[in-house]
Amino acid sequence: MLVTSYNNQAFEDLLVIQLKNTTVEEQSFERKGDITRLANKKTGEAVGFNFFNASKWLKLDESGPVILSEEEVNSLNKALAEAGFEDELVADPSPKFVVGYVQECEPMEDSDHLSITQTEIDNGEVLQIVCGAANIAKGQKVVVAKPGATMPDGMVIWPGELRGTKSVGMISSARELNIDVPEEKQAGILVLDEELETGSAFEF
Repeated sequence: MLVTSYNNQAFEDLLVIQLKNTTVEEQSFERKGDITRLANKKTGEAVGFNFFNASKWLKLDESGPVILSEEEVNSLNKALAEAGFEDELVADPSPKFVVGYVQECEPMEDSDHLSITQTEIDNGEVLQIVCGAANIAKGQKVVVAKPGATMPDGMVIWPGELRGTKSVGMISSARELNIDVPEEKQAGILVLDEELETGSAFEF
């Protein structure tokens, strides 16, 4: 997974790449030139990279989350090799917010509000997503924030568990997406028009 954001405000011309969800305490750091490699202290596995003076390799404009093309990732891989790092990034240009179709929705045992869904996204893939919204139901078209998505508030979506149940992605509400909708649609998840194509990118 490649979670990428560009910061040209608080940190001038900085490209941040996250590969794994780890805390600062779990990380070690190694800097070579304008590139810092973040690794898991125990395993040595790369969990992220910081590219300072990112405009040396990429043409980026506004600060915020970015999706890198294969060509842009190839440019960063070349920079890593030239700096002496052996890691190689893998491009993931697919949309991170898509129209999902709730194929199944069952209440979670020992919970009064959580539901376990099987939700189809792009390329026919089906994700198990735990949802806490009261209005979630089988047969709905919904907005799915896939793993690797960055929400408007800056939160990154990672695979995880809720009460020991695997949950991959998030079915989103209008409030979480920072979308202005009528009051009656503000509570719970945002239910989309049935005519929308399952797996298509959701723009907001």
